Amino acid sequence: MAQVNDLSRSLTAFDPISTLVVVVEMSKASWLVSGVVPGVERQPLKKLAPDATALLRLIERWRSEAIRAGRPINRIALAYEAGRDGFWLARWLIARGIEAHVIHSASVAVSRERKRAKTDRLDAAMLMRVFLGWLRGERGHCGMVVIPTMEEEAARRPSRERENLVNERSRITNRMKSALARLGIRGFKPHLRKAPERLAGLRTAEGTGLPANVIEEFRRDMARLALVRDQISSIEKTRAERLERAPDTGPHAMVRLLARVIGIGIETADMLVREILSRKLRDRRAVARYAGLTGSPDESGLKRREKGLAKAGNARVRRGLIQLAWRFLMFQKDSALAQWYRSRTEGPSGARKTTMIVALARKLLIALWRLVTTGEIPDGVELRPAA
Repeated sequence: MAQVNDLSRSLTAFDPISTLVVVVEMSKASWLVSGVVPGVERQPLKKLAPDATALLRLIERWRSEAIRAGRPINRIALAYEAGRDGFWLARWLIARGIEAHVIHSASVAVSRERKRAKTDRLDAAMLMRVFLGWLRGERGHCGMVVIPTMEEEAARRPSRERENLVNERSRITNRMKSALARLGIRGFKPHLRKAPERLAGLRTAEGTGLPANVIEEFRRDMARLALVRDQISSIEKTRAERLERAPDTGPHAMVRLLARVIGIGIETADMLVREILSRKLRDRRAVARYAGLTGSPDESGLKRREKGLAKAGNARVRRGLIQLAWRFLMFQKDSALAQWYRSRTEGPSGARKTTMIVALARKLLIALWRLVTTGEIPDGVELRPAA
């Protein structure tokens, strides 16, 4: 089995004589491009408008300068920091024969001075230093981000859109309940489909009906609520149809396998597969680290303390897993993981449940990762019959 590269260092031999190295400090208004051109003593620096074609022309000009200096270029390595522009530029450059990399922003060490100077020129120089160290194969300079295909990025959109719509639905509902509470009305459920018909019959604590402006506001909120509800239903229906059309191919097979675990629904299974389980991660430590479920120890001399979760990974996965861990305890009471949790939290000397639920979430994530990658069913976990 081939070892999965963790992208913490380059595995390709670096020849500085025949390699053109380029870094791009990207912003909304401009791109600052820095290069190391073989045979050219100066380190060129050029500010461009955010234009990929202009960047390609600049790279070709620097390649021509290296050739005129007697250094034929066999490799062009370009890197930029992950940010607002995403991965389209990397895919565009790779399609044109340029080796493009995306640097993980949090992996670059910066000065810890209280007031350090920060300009695009200094940032470009810093990116060049860490990128050269990465190209030499040295660990610790920076880490690269896996460049997803456009299809992989698009596959994550329905789950993320649904999450945003659910949050919007909760926001509208909570705002309406708060407005009713200020009028002394409790127990009314504005998210129900027949709620607009019942507005006229509501009575405040003073015994009067709702003011006209409040009723008009509520009707507008309920119209938005109905639209959000329809959009959520549309996303769920489209996803179910997609799973029916291709049930045994690629990530769809992982989603269907996860959904067989009692306590895991289609939405949770789809989120986990699209966000983390379909990625080619190195080992269980890399899986937990990507979800931000690893610790952050603080040790220096005699000081030993734990600062809590690193929270450096995917926040959607972390939130979903902690919710799933609580649900797992309800639906999989006889599983080895649930018994492990209870043995450490029950009794007067048991650990705090909210602390141990994070450990359970980490163990559960690794168990589900093994389930979809190797087919290993966690001990005592009950599965639904295969459809």
